[in-house]
Amino acid sequence: MRATDSPGSSAADGVRSDPVYVVKARLFRTLGHPVRIRILELLSEGERSVGELQAALNLDSSSTSQHLAALRQQGVLNNRRVGTSVYYRIRDPRIAELLAVAKQILTSALADSQALLSDLADESAENSGNQ
Repeated sequence: MRATDSPGSSAADGVRSDPVYVVKARLFRTLGHPVRIRILELLSEGERSVGELQAALNLDSSSTSQHLAALRQQGVLNNRRVGTSVYYRIRDPRIAELLAVAKQILTSALADSQALLSDLADESAENSGNQ
């Protein structure tokens, strides 16, 4: 046990309370909803009004507003009002880059899985032919 540790504490407790990790976890938790990912993909193409987002997502105004509020509170989105319309945009273009990198990671993982399935199918076919 380190001198700074109290009895019963663990390194995991320090990680869970470290502000940097807490803020990062909140960001990823906020991004961890399929509707929010779709909102960000739509906004990666450019600014959109709430009505445009609602139509594209096929959601009611309450659900759309809740998702937009969560993203805005986390600092992911900015908004501006023009008359009665509210327009949203991604605050930092690196969010779009993060989505693109996530897609690359998932595509690579799926390609690896596909290759493994193909290898297993080939092996199964060889074993069936040898019987």
